[in-house]
Amino acid sequence: MLNREHHKWHSPRLDREMELLVFGHHGARVIVFPTSMGRFFDWESRGMMDTLGEHLERGWVQVYCVDSVDSESWYDKGKHPGDRARRHLAYQDYIVNEVVPFSQSKNDNPFLMSMGASFGAYHAIDIALKHAPLFNRAIGMSGLYDIRNFADGFYDEAVHRSNPVEYVRSLDNQDHINCMKQVDFIIAIGAEDPSFGSNKGLSDALWSKDIWHAFRIWDGFAHDWPVWHDMMLHYIGGPDSR
Repeated sequence: MLNREHHKWHSPRLDREMELLVFGHHGARVIVFPTSMGRFFDWESRGMMDTLGEHLERGWVQVYCVDSVDSESWYDKGKHPGDRARRHLAYQDYIVNEVVPFSQSKNDNPFLMSMGASFGAYHAIDIALKHAPLFNRAIGMSGLYDIRNFADGFYDEAVHRSNPVEYVRSLDNQDHINCMKQVDFIIAIGAEDPSFGSNKGLSDALWSKDIWHAFRIWDGFAHDWPVWHDMMLHYIGGPDSR
């Protein structure tokens, strides 16, 4: 029987309870981010864990489906944009300093991935860019990587640090760039997706720093769950990929 665990604890970094689901018993650890304002159970509800059935049962991957705080960060239009960005950064602190150590306590596999679709892709790529030493692969499916539209014209250091395109473009810390070069970044987007421009912008920014990555263009809009099932299987890899 497939291992499925529900966990909940009070996050000191977010000062609220956070929940997550764990699927599988061993293998590369995968932190999965939900779509915009989504919940920790969304990927299970959408059948994504069924699609990953063989990967999970054979111990190729172990998936950690985390909750979001999007409604308290970028989607909270009643909050100042700078505060939205700071809430987002606090969420990343929760992932890095609470979820990642939790996954390490359950599974000693050193290979760590981040993955998400739509706004979840933003989270998956953004966190791997900023915390590159932790991650081995980051998969963004149909993501948005220029966050300025969520900041209502406001721009400060917190927004900048949360904006993948500009963050990479302005990065001059060669040690961190070298760490980013060790991450297998995979950016997949539909040719007709409105966010295509921000994906191309991020790809160009990565190339400007000589950071090799996969920029994959899918036919049409390609921004829906049936396509993400296919993308996930295509890019997550099998037993020999890690």
